[in-house]
Amino acid sequence: MTIETTDNVRSLVAVAQQAAAPVALETGKYHVLRTGDGIRTVDLTGPDHTGIPARKSGTTTVRDAVSFAAYFTKHADPDTEVYADADRLTVTAVLDAHTADTARWSGHRLTLGLRKTESWAQWLELDGRLMQQEQFAEFLEDHLPELLEPSAAEMLEIAQSIQGATKVEWQNSTRLASGQRQFQYVETTQAKAGQRGQLTVPETFVIGLVPFEGSAGYQLTARFRYRIGKDGGLALGYKLERPGDVIRKAFADVVEKVGADIEQPIMNGTPA
Repeated sequence: MTIETTDNVRSLVAVAQQAAAPVALETGKYHVLRTGDGIRTVDLTGPDHTGIPARKSGTTTVRDAVSFAAYFTKHADPDTEVYADADRLTVTAVLDAHTADTARWSGHRLTLGLRKTESWAQWLELDGRLMQQEQFAEFLEDHLPELLEPSAAEMLEIAQSIQGATKVEWQNSTRLASGQRQFQYVETTQAKAGQRGQLTVPETFVIGLVPFEGSAGYQLTARFRYRIGKDGGLALGYKLERPGDVIRKAFADVVEKVGADIEQPIMNGTPA
């Protein structure tokens, strides 16, 4: 019978402990391990282990051309595709679009979603609608900064004249040689019953509006509209001339600005 020395026993224990010690596996790599049951493969390359997504994905929406260019410059590559859709008023970049030889995910996108300004929406909301005198006058007063011709001061005077002629009976209107329209009225208040007066307004006026947030401003012509009711009341309004053309021009200018900041061509349409 062989008796192991104390030193030999200690050496065997140390070897056994070293063999049983756990081995740290490096993340981001594949590992092949020999176990009692055979060979086992361990995949530590996924995002759960590395903390890094497998690929870029998702759609980022920006509101102006400058923001579009900033994000685009950071993430685009030579095979990125860009589309402009005039119906939806959007510019979309497929940042990981297919290459000529290789299919890619096409799941990382950037969209310029233009947002119409509040002033544009307010002018379009009342376009072609007739309003009571006070409502129309208040609308002009609220939008003085957008009134270009006649000047805001002149339009304010017109608005105040409209407000001051509420208790009257409107009789007729005449188009003057200057292009203005003159309305005749008779006072109906007890103190001034029968006193005649007149209100002169321009046939057309020019406004300046910014259609989209962050875009340039554009001029529009508006035509005064009116109706004298059978009861002698006066309804006033305006009709914008071809606002759709202004929107299309504004969108085209935004697309042109986007194109000036990137190298890729901009295609007309929408991505798949």
